[in-house]
Amino acid sequence: MARFRTGTLSTLNGEGFPHGSFVSYAMVGPDPVFLVSKLATHTKHLDVDSRASLMVAEPQEDRPLASSRVTIVGPCERTEDVEVREAFLQRHPEASYYVDFSDFGFFRLRSESARYIGGFGRMSWLTIEDYRSAEPDPLHEAEAGIVSHMNEDHADAVLAIVRAFTRATEAEVAYMVNVDRYGCDFSVETSGGMRPARVGFEKALNSADMARAAVVALTKKARTKLAGPDE
Repeated sequence: MARFRTGTLSTLNGEGFPHGSFVSYAMVGPDPVFLVSKLATHTKHLDVDSRASLMVAEPQEDRPLASSRVTIVGPCERTEDVEVREAFLQRHPEASYYVDFSDFGFFRLRSESARYIGGFGRMSWLTIEDYRSAEPDPLHEAEAGIVSHMNEDHADAVLAIVRAFTRATEAEVAYMVNVDRYGCDFSVETSGGMRPARVGFEKALNSADMARAAVVALTKKARTKLAGPDE
């Protein structure tokens, strides 16, 4: 939620049908906030019925259903909180050009339930207490660069990690797809098609600066394991 800036806001029209709108958002704690025009269809819906949801999906062109996504559900109501304005303008500085127009206003979606999907076969409803107490991953801003660097410059290390620490011991093709404070996610080519795999770090990372050392350590450990005992 902290990593991305846009999602699909679903509201209820006058006949009770869900209506999806592409919107920009920012986060205030666990709640997404929006700056919207009173002329927008979703704004008119919310002024009548505040029930709404926001779905945010990780963009992935090749295998979109393997991407992670989350849906936050709850009442979405108007707010004049200063922290909402500050958070939105920090995330979307371009909005400063129209934030004070009379037909624009802020809404806050109070998260009451959350559904997370991490890809094929990885999904669940989160307890709202777990969701609301979660913190943004310290690697989220650096993640794309780390993943791209590993796949483009260190494909051999990616393959070694997968072979050493997952059931895909004979894998020939593997890609890193995500990295977070707890470990790395991979997509591995198998006889049954591409399959997800995950390998954890020995300890959680507190900053993006720790990521390089953690991946290097994981690579060295993998190569040592694959080499077998010294003769």
